Amino acid sequence: MTSLTPYAGDDPAQRASDADRDRVAAVLGEALATGRLTSVEHADRLDAAYSAVTIGDLAPLIKDLPDTAHPPAVLSTERQQVSAVFSKIIRRGRWVAGRHTELSSVFGALIVDLSDAVLPGREVTLELNSLCGKLIVTVPADARVVDEGSAIFSKRSVTGGSADGDGPLIRVTGNARFGKIVVYRGTRR
Repeated sequence: MTSLTPYAGDDPAQRASDADRDRVAAVLGEALATGRLTSVEHADRLDAAYSAVTIGDLAPLIKDLPDTAHPPAVLSTERQQVSAVFSKIIRRGRWVAGRHTELSSVFGALIVDLSDAVLPGREVTLELNSLCGKLIVTVPADARVVDEGSAIFSKRSVTGGSADGDGPLIRVTGNARFGKIVVYRGTRR
């Protein structure tokens, strides 16, 4: 029994659910973040995971990786929070973002670069909140961005992107009050 087969005796020919694909994507993301997979291997396996039809298609993708299906690991990829209060925080490089990531700046500056971050699925929600602060977020060049946020006496600039992009969907929510929120695309490598 594995995290992909929650009930003993499941048939590998059983159709995979979106939740099964997302669990495999989270394991692959963790493997990339810890250096167990190269970025090319991660991309290949992630494509295979999201095109998988059965449990049998998914199982080989993570067979050679350590079991990270324990609840604490799953929760860490679900929600994440980063706050800058009267300070400046910069987060960039390789790190694992949460499926729902809340970024907040209160009288401070928060600069986040998602270009090299490991995203736990094909859709990520960024809740951006700024109160008299500055929040700058760089998204991957191929990401599709949907802005659902608001601003009051603030600057809010969100670069959308093309609807036909093959990258992740990044949904931007939250609000700016007397602050600044800027979301823009990184450069292609």
